[in-house]
Amino acid sequence: MARKSPLALVKEKFGDKEKLVEAVKAFMNDDLWVKRTAEDRGKDRGIEYVSNAKLLRLHATFSEVKEKFGTRAKLIDALLDLEKRTKDAGYKKRVEAYPVPRLYDAYKVAKRAADRASKAA
Repeated sequence: MARKSPLALVKEKFGDKEKLVEAVKAFMNDDLWVKRTAEDRGKDRGIEYVSNAKLLRLHATFSEVKEKFGTRAKLIDALLDLEKRTKDAGYKKRVEAYPVPRLYDAYKVAKRAADRASKAA
């Protein structure tokens, strides 16, 4: 079976791109969002100009993080706990600048490593 195109997925799940953009904008609050778009920096290109594929990935990631952790701060704490670096202030400051997708990827990698280590022990 062939994979559906991002446009087909958008139309299937959201109806049109504007509804997907609104769904992603719902996550753009201080709990999850790091101001890193051109629009956040005073330019005229906002999230409406992002590709359908990227918007779908952002929506999936934000939905999963919101469900599992609730906020970026809790995700950062979970990542630091997994890596056993809760007292490392410099590392925490650097990680706090990461956007949610990068944080969540780092969390998944650390989780897999911790699971492998526990199986080996």
